[in-house]
Amino acid sequence: MGCCSGRCTLAFICGMQLVSVLERQVIDFLGYQWAPILTNFLHIIVVILGLFGTIQFRPRYVTGYAAWLVVWMTWNVFIICFYLEVGDLSRDSDLVLTFNLSMHRSWWMENGPGCRVTPITPPPSWAPEDHRYISISGCMMDFQFIEVAHSSLQILLALVGFIYACYVVKLISEEEDSFDFIGGFDSYGYQGPQKTSHLQLQPMYM
Repeated sequence: MGCCSGRCTLAFICGMQLVSVLERQVIDFLGYQWAPILTNFLHIIVVILGLFGTIQFRPRYVTGYAAWLVVWMTWNVFIICFYLEVGDLSRDSDLVLTFNLSMHRSWWMENGPGCRVTPITPPPSWAPEDHRYISISGCMMDFQFIEVAHSSLQILLALVGFIYACYVVKLISEEEDSFDFIGGFDSYGYQGPQKTSHLQLQPMYM
């Protein structure tokens, strides 16, 4: 009963992680944030493997999923520090999240709740021709706080998922120890037929 309850809860958490990271992946695609796109893709693969391991009683998959969650939480802590400009980090750096391939920022910068985008005309004389310069005003919440909220949600889901993954691995291991093989007989409840080493032949008289 405990194993079923733990597995069902972990499967639900994996489902929540998939939904939230897919939403985040779409937003990062729209903002050309290449580093988060690659990291989100890896996270989606590992969560699917963790979900498979949870359903199919594969403790190695669940263990790998739990180990990845530590990396995922670390990455999201870095994202929070990046957008809050902790230390020497600057959210205006093009190298960190876009690999210096574009000058794009977070999608929420222009599309946050209440944001009004106004093109600047004429553009500055030093501005490249293929770039547009805009003014953003009226935002109900700054884009960096939206990104921080997204990363905080990911950390919360990952922390709960890590706890339940360790719990499920423990339950599956204990259940496997009580059986010789999956779906087989208890090691103490069944004894197979024993072979006799010698046969005694008796003569038969007619």
